[in-house]
Amino acid sequence: MKQSRLLKSEFVKTAILLLIAVISVAGFWLALRAALRTEYPLHAVISGSMIPSLHVGDLVVVQGGLDPCEIYAAPETGDIIVFRKPTDPSEFIVHRAVNKVYRGNSWFFKTKGDSNLSSDNWEVPDDYVIGKVVGRVPLLGYFKIFLGTPGGMAVIVALILILLFMDYIPLKRKEAKTKN
Repeated sequence: MKQSRLLKSEFVKTAILLLIAVISVAGFWLALRAALRTEYPLHAVISGSMIPSLHVGDLVVVQGGLDPCEIYAAPETGDIIVFRKPTDPSEFIVHRAVNKVYRGNSWFFKTKGDSNLSSDNWEVPDDYVIGKVVGRVPLLGYFKIFLGTPGGMAVIVALILILLFMDYIPLKRKEAKTKN
């Protein structure tokens, strides 16, 4: 009986620690979104189009909520921006703003990957711009890329379950040995 209470106690402690960890991560994410004024404050670079400025696997920090006038556009020295691909708005692109024009009531950006020979074959409307890159962490983007895969999600779920039951299994074995 005493072992059973100990077992439940350990299980509850682990569950509470996991809950605190989840709440902390969620709080950090919400604070990051508020501080950087964008729904997408972190983005993983998934192609080599921005080499040498950015590399595959870099995690970029994105500042949103910008007035289009705040984005500097120039070949080689313009701001690196994250935007929705005009031909497929569900896809995000990280390229340099090389030119911008004001047409009608909106700004439009011409973009280019640093390692690409020519500019992209589209203009990005200002409402497709997520924000500009204000920082990068090399290699950490691979973690974000991995988490976006079904295998990555399965690993996270498995780790949570292992942590939740890690204390439970050894105590259950001790309980079984003491009964024999």
